[in-house]
Amino acid sequence: MNAYEVNFDGLVGPTHNYSGLSFGNVASTSNSSAASNPKLAAQQGLAKMKALHDLGFKQGVLAPQERPDVAALRRLGFAGTDAEVIARAAKEAPTMLAAATSASSMWTANAATVSPSADTADGRVHFTPANLNNKFHRSIEHPTTRRVLAAMFADETRFAVHEALPAQMHFGDEGAANHTRFCADYGQAGVEFFVFGAAAFDGRYQKPARFPARQTLEASQAVARLHGLAADGVVFAQQDPDIIDAGVFHNDVISVGNREVLFHHQQAFLNQADVLEELSRKLAARGGCFAAIEVPRAEVTVEEAVKSYLFNSQLLSKPGGKMLIVVPEECRNIERVWGYLQKLAASGGPIDEVKVFDLKQSMQNGGGPACLRLRVALNEGELAAVNPRVLMSEALFATLNDWVERHYRDHLAPADLADPQLLQECRAALDELTRILGLGSVYPFQLG
Repeated sequence: MNAYEVNFDGLVGPTHNYSGLSFGNVASTSNSSAASNPKLAAQQGLAKMKALHDLGFKQGVLAPQERPDVAALRRLGFAGTDAEVIARAAKEAPTMLAAATSASSMWTANAATVSPSADTADGRVHFTPANLNNKFHRSIEHPTTRRVLAAMFADETRFAVHEALPAQMHFGDEGAANHTRFCADYGQAGVEFFVFGAAAFDGRYQKPARFPARQTLEASQAVARLHGLAADGVVFAQQDPDIIDAGVFHNDVISVGNREVLFHHQQAFLNQADVLEELSRKLAARGGCFAAIEVPRAEVTVEEAVKSYLFNSQLLSKPGGKMLIVVPEECRNIERVWGYLQKLAASGGPIDEVKVFDLKQSMQNGGGPACLRLRVALNEGELAAVNPRVLMSEALFATLNDWVERHYRDHLAPADLADPQLLQECRAALDELTRILGLGSVYPFQLG
């Protein structure tokens, strides 16, 4: 049975704004308080989805969240009608209102960790929504994320959608941003690669000094257990703590993998040679031939990698075995990074094509092409069981662009978050979106 990697991109929500909420994410904090353009952000994301669909890649859409999250604000003591809750929060705790209004679910690499059926003990595709416990504005996402995933992957004989891990610092889980998978073919058993920043219970592991380690070893191990992964099909590796302190808040800012290839920086992991050897050995035992493309710091520094989001790219397999790398416009604007990419494409290696997308609205908040998508490997039977209305097509692209045009603002400044009308606009948009995507009732305002 044929198998495919399907990329489900996050649809940017109507409240996309720059509030600088993500400590440790240099782009997010440096653009704090700038005005955003939610309409353009959604259009840029849709354009990337459609372009990859047109190139023959399997592409889906993951719905955004209801924002502002008035229920979260009520749990923090703000009472009254929805409008009164928003007004009180804006006056007494504007940062909390900004957190409750964040459109951060657009970065669906953080939505969940996914294990294909070829790897799991029960032969189902497993999803564990990330608890995103390190940041309040992200920690409130996972209940809705789970409902949306369950509406997309509803056949319980083929799919298992778990609850998030306990929302506690010892089990901080950031989803697929710290997870990738290597395989000879998407339908064959592979090796799942979990990257963590620190250990919660084991003092032998180093920790970053400046920025938080968002993913713990214990969370990665728990997800592997939940998904029924065999020990010989899993590798756990630690990010270099110094690189986290340099602004590499997730592993997908310093490395990206696809099939048998890992594209990574020289300073990505602690004990890097040992990590690469274990990946190679375990993948060979599963019929694969591991290839590591290491970018030397002499050619691209960590600072340049963070600024350009070189590694927050998508590696996509083309017919014939070669790969396309999808990068943001920022890579073309940094001379050394662009020079490296041109040399890479001409090297005769597995990556022979570079495709550039303008994702400035996302990039200014610290998320490139890889952040915007959740990878799900599916065989033909599983793909046929996915809710078909979330899969990209000419008709869906046109419908969603029209939907964005009618419901989204083209300017959103920090002061606009206090506008109670923004909540009503968001709810009206999402109510229509659930009908477009056939999701049923997944949002709190729909559930009563």
